[in-house]
Amino acid sequence: MYLNKSMGFIKLSYLFIFLLGGVFVSQSAMSQAVVKPKVIIFDVNETLLDLETMRTSIGKVLNGNENLTALWFSTMLHHSLVTTVTGDYQDFGKIGVAALQMVAQNEGIAISQEQAVTAIKTPLLSLPAHPDVKAGLAALKAQGYKIVSLTNSSNNGVKTQFANAGLTDFFDLRLSIEDIKIYKPDLRAYAWALNKLAIKPEEALMVAAHGWDVAGAKAAGLQTAFVARPKKALYPLATKPDYIVKDLNELVKRLK
Repeated sequence: MYLNKSMGFIKLSYLFIFLLGGVFVSQSAMSQAVVKPKVIIFDVNETLLDLETMRTSIGKVLNGNENLTALWFSTMLHHSLVTTVTGDYQDFGKIGVAALQMVAQNEGIAISQEQAVTAIKTPLLSLPAHPDVKAGLAALKAQGYKIVSLTNSSNNGVKTQFANAGLTDFFDLRLSIEDIKIYKPDLRAYAWALNKLAIKPEEALMVAAHGWDVAGAKAAGLQTAFVARPKKALYPLATKPDYIVKDLNELVKRLK
């Protein structure tokens, strides 16, 4: 009888220790989850700037088929990685023109290089910010965060984009992979940005509306936030981001 009571007490003690340990682990995990980054790094196109406005110019040269805009952009991204893998760097704008010509060819539409440039250059440099962006960036700045951009676009390109969209003053630094000629999501692009900022991977939060971008940043050790813009999805096989938000206003609330 005494032995049975003792065994029961021991079992209860182990159960208590197990549960208590679980509480500590849970609290530890929660503490790690809410660690605030020192720097917030933003992707630009589609994350901050609304690419939908290009549907008209792209559709115009593709016989009115505005729905091919997304295919054009994904083709441009695809072949930016081709240049990285092969070591044959090409300017992002030139890749965009080539991608539009490829889409047109596959659709049986003949367009000249000049037509492709006209359809892309001016509209891409004049993209408006998403409605939530300015208020979101202002709130993050007010919270004391250092705000940086990291884009596949050229230095002059993003400078012009920010000026036209009224975003210049929100950013402490603009970074372009043009300086290293290695496109995201190559891990070296994120490592380069971290080196420029003199911070550890876990001290940075990469914010993007692209599954491939947050997947790359996460693999490079950064905290990540996926902005679920319309028709944007996460890559199911990649590690999930730390935050999934509908817009920057929600991200502001999550980071408080």
